[in-house]
Amino acid sequence: MLDQSAEGYVTADGRQIGPVVLELKNITLRFGGVEAIKNISFDIREGEIRAIIGPNGAGKSSMMNVISGFYVPQEGEIIYKGYKRAKMPPYQVARTGIARTFQNIALFEGMSVLDNIMTGRMNLMKSGFLKQALWWGPAAREEDEHREKVEKVIDFLEIQHIRKTPVARLPYGLKKRVELARALAAEPQILLLDEPMAGMNVEEKEDMSRFILDVNDEFGTTIVLIEHDMGVVMDLSDRVVVMDYGKKIGDGTPDEVRNNQDVIDAYLGVSHDE
Repeated sequence: MLDQSAEGYVTADGRQIGPVVLELKNITLRFGGVEAIKNISFDIREGEIRAIIGPNGAGKSSMMNVISGFYVPQEGEIIYKGYKRAKMPPYQVARTGIARTFQNIALFEGMSVLDNIMTGRMNLMKSGFLKQALWWGPAAREEDEHREKVEKVIDFLEIQHIRKTPVARLPYGLKKRVELARALAAEPQILLLDEPMAGMNVEEKEDMSRFILDVNDEFGTTIVLIEHDMGVVMDLSDRVVVMDYGKKIGDGTPDEVRNNQDVIDAYLGVSHDE
């Protein structure tokens, strides 16, 4: 068990994890009469890789949508950086330092890789639409500055060779990497990754795992990860929260979760009486 304090903890590999940056308290989300999330609480600490796992239909993506502002829970609180977060649309949540990728790739297929990644900077741009369209004066200088940031992300993720390629022409694995690049371009403090390795082959998963670790290590980015590949989850994560039918059934280190009987039963399809 991790020796956690209010200030944080040190991982087995010597990384320093900071205090709680986001806390979900008693979150309940309903769609009509269906409860997708049932009174779930857990926290996310600064600098850690926090995984959310569970069988299909467990409510994992719904929880990710609550964190990113796409869904508003009927009950519970979201505490971000010590303050209760008010109801706000997703673009305002993004401005607070939370970026995400999607389970289904959500890129602009007709645009180049570079232009897709540039859209990740939009919340950081100060020039108005007209000045940007005219590409004049301060707006031109600002775009140059944003483009320089984007080029650094492109270099970091090793996609220089496709920077001018239309996204529609890319294989699936590279599209996933471009989506990660667009999220990174927003310079998030918390990066939400919804099944970043779904549909990938072994080599592509190894590359994506390396980039996730590098993002966490070099930028200090807090990462929240949904992933079905348990080998990946156990290798990458500092802590894991487990959901099943909208409930939380486990929360702890990978080893603690791996040995949790409720978690084992959920993945084996064993039912329990209420």
